[in-house]
Amino acid sequence: MDVKLKQCFISVDDHDKALAFYRDVLGLEVRNDVGFEGMRWVTLGSPLQPDVEIVLEPPGANPDASPADRQAMAELLAKGMLRGVIFTTEDCDALFERVRESGADVLQEPTDQPYGVRDCAFRDPAGNQLRFLQRPAE
Repeated sequence: MDVKLKQCFISVDDHDKALAFYRDVLGLEVRNDVGFEGMRWVTLGSPLQPDVEIVLEPPGANPDASPADRQAMAELLAKGMLRGVIFTTEDCDALFERVRESGADVLQEPTDQPYGVRDCAFRDPAGNQLRFLQRPAE
């Protein structure tokens, strides 16, 4: 079976702040920036993974979401309760310093985990938790 990840979605409350982080700090490239019915979706990806995309979307962007559901999503985002994504990197420590210097909220400094990776964690400008892991050298 030929199954691959194509897109994942991250809710953000301010696309311009999110772009400053994902594009300018992490180095992801903008692949699309679309506005529709008062909402905005920005698609980004790593130049190293042309087939995988991250879509930054407004909280509760589902057209079937009720106003109450949208409000609940916005509140969860504000609390940092929505999940983000896990990235890999070849140098966790260097990436940590770059992201920390950007002013991002540090959740965990680089740590060797008992399950074999070195990782660190931050919150993006919207409060989403992002982890960056480095696999051991082979």
